[in-house]
Amino acid sequence: MTLETKRFTKNDSGFVCEHCGREVPPLGYTSRNHCPFCLWSKHVDVLPGDRACACGGLMEPVSCIPDSRRGYILTHRCVKCGFTGRNKAAVGSETPDDLSLLIQLTANNK
Repeated sequence: MTLETKRFTKNDSGFVCEHCGREVPPLGYTSRNHCPFCLWSKHVDVLPGDRACACGGLMEPVSCIPDSRRGYILTHRCVKCGFTGRNKAAVGSETPDDLSLLIQLTANNK
């Protein structure tokens, strides 16, 4: 990776969740990468927002860590290839992540 390579690409488009089927609106200020209703994601990025990953597997939310500076940090695991990734939850948006699901996932922390 060169210094010129972007580490983040804003890609804030809405989508239909492939896990629960709900319409997910754009976040409005950064790239939304998971469904706010069921917290599932899709393995589509190599770097955040680039949509360059060919896997395309669904990513299950497996744990959540509360962070005093950044809010909740979700960990997803791809059910197709096993990749794990972390993402900040959207709690202060117009369509926030389901807080009860975030709290339930904190019990999965090891």
